[in-house]
Amino acid sequence: MKNRPEGGVPRILSEKLREIIENAGVTSVFQPIVSLRDGSVLGYEALSRGPKGSALESPEALFCVAEETRNLWELEKLCRTKALHAIQMSKTNATLFLNVNPNVIEDEKFRKGFTKEYLKQFDIDPKNIIFEITERSAISNIKEFRKIIENYKEQDYKIAIDDAGAGYSGLNLISDVRPHYLKLDIHLIRGIDKDSVKQALVKSMYEFSKITGTYLIAEGIETRAELQTLINIGVHYGQGYYIKRPDAAVSGINPQVAETIEQMNAQKNHLFGYNLSEVYIGNLCVPAVSVNESVLISEAYEMLNKMPESPGFCVTRDGVVKGVVTRDTVNSAVAGVYGYSLYSRRTIAAIMDTDFLKVDYKTPVNTVGRLAMSRPDSKVYDFITVVSEDKYCGIVTIKDLLNKTIEIEVSNATQLNPLTSLPGNILIEKALYSVLSSADTYCVVYFDIDNFKAYNDLYGFENGDRVIKNLADIITETVPASCFVGHVGGDDFVAIVRHEDADGICTRILDRFDRSIKDYYSEDDLKNGYIIAKNRLGLEEQFPLISLSIGGVCVWEKRFANVFELSAESSRIKKECKLIAGSAYMIA
Repeated sequence: MKNRPEGGVPRILSEKLREIIENAGVTSVFQPIVSLRDGSVLGYEALSRGPKGSALESPEALFCVAEETRNLWELEKLCRTKALHAIQMSKTNATLFLNVNPNVIEDEKFRKGFTKEYLKQFDIDPKNIIFEITERSAISNIKEFRKIIENYKEQDYKIAIDDAGAGYSGLNLISDVRPHYLKLDIHLIRGIDKDSVKQALVKSMYEFSKITGTYLIAEGIETRAELQTLINIGVHYGQGYYIKRPDAAVSGINPQVAETIEQMNAQKNHLFGYNLSEVYIGNLCVPAVSVNESVLISEAYEMLNKMPESPGFCVTRDGVVKGVVTRDTVNSAVAGVYGYSLYSRRTIAAIMDTDFLKVDYKTPVNTVGRLAMSRPDSKVYDFITVVSEDKYCGIVTIKDLLNKTIEIEVSNATQLNPLTSLPGNILIEKALYSVLSSADTYCVVYFDIDNFKAYNDLYGFENGDRVIKNLADIITETVPASCFVGHVGGDDFVAIVRHEDADGICTRILDRFDRSIKDYYSEDDLKNGYIIAKNRLGLEEQFPLISLSIGGVCVWEKRFANVFELSAESSRIKKECKLIAGSAYMIA
């Protein structure tokens, strides 16, 4: 027993840990956490490594021994100091994600030691520190822990819950801590592109994040397919080996990775547009094997036998499609008693179809559907060839075309507000991201009906819905058809218009709305100029007739880093506008 200290850790490991702590023998590495919208870096997670080649090189072994030997505080302090010093030397002013064990953050030494004054020596602002609290560690006194967290929030520190989805107590911890970020556990992300259950779980977390204003971070992204799936779901941020491995240098990601993220978002946006006429067929096409005209039919036959899912080949010359050969055509050629002997030594050009359906990459899906269905019955189920500048891109099967068309229609239908049939929050968010990435100047305009709750309570929901639909009609009839109009929910709407048109549009909408409200009141209420309804305390009160407040925010390149900043500024402008009596608008 003398060779094994408390906790059952071998003495050699305990002594090695003490040596590491005394000699500052840990190394800090940093892994970027990036936006899954545009690839920009949100911050860096600081990770620690023990001496290379030793039994305590891995962070798991290092911290396990520290916890067992009650050296967790000393080790974490060392790791934090090393990370903060590295950030200071990098001169990047980067946001730093620091892993903190709940037992440590509750420690009086941590609260007294990790202060604004402590950070000043590293020239770091608390706003640039995010505490990552792991879900796997038990919290003995949640009430006291919550007070500690709130204290740090008040000092401008941000909080992330690490390993969300890894344990059974995670929901309680999230509810109590109310974090700014939720880091989805690596096991939830691994293989998510092939696992519908994992996709459903992450989708539910995304819906939760929208309600609570929490940002999701996917950990451990290792493949392109995982990245694509997470982007399609809407996860805000991600990290992992596919994006960048941990590095001693605090540096950005490979520009090719950022470009891939932007391309995936562009494809997502095109796939789920407002209608099928805005979805390019190129976003549905898949690369398929092409062959040249000299390939023998026997070779093509053998290739198809090795690719049971392939519907056939495109025959190309210098990247230009000269014809197509379907699986049925090849099978028919070699069928029968003499088929193989007659055709096996002939080239594929002898049986290829030169009268095939070829469409440009940017052809709308609904147009392609009409062209495909107008073909002769013998060809109606043949695959469709997709080209860009006349060069071969890939193919789309009729099955994939029909499935994707139905998926898009159903998806878009669920994203329309049921009362007004205008785009809802998902499409609004997509439209706002498009504005942020545009080089042009736009005005994002938010509409809100004043005193609507009092009206709704007195006149009933049916009349309240009539008022909402009336406003929707006024907005859609006034805003140019080329612009975007969305229904946030209730009596809130948003429009995206050209900057130079904003004042005129707002003025006309206010004028029409004010003239229309007389149709929604009794003569007595109109004569009085107010209604009597119960307030939120249940007491009767006079309320003015409904009016309209419009808050507009001009958006030009790089004014806002993300949609959340834009939304916050819009909310501020709208609140200022609502302080003005009667209908009014403000544009900032």
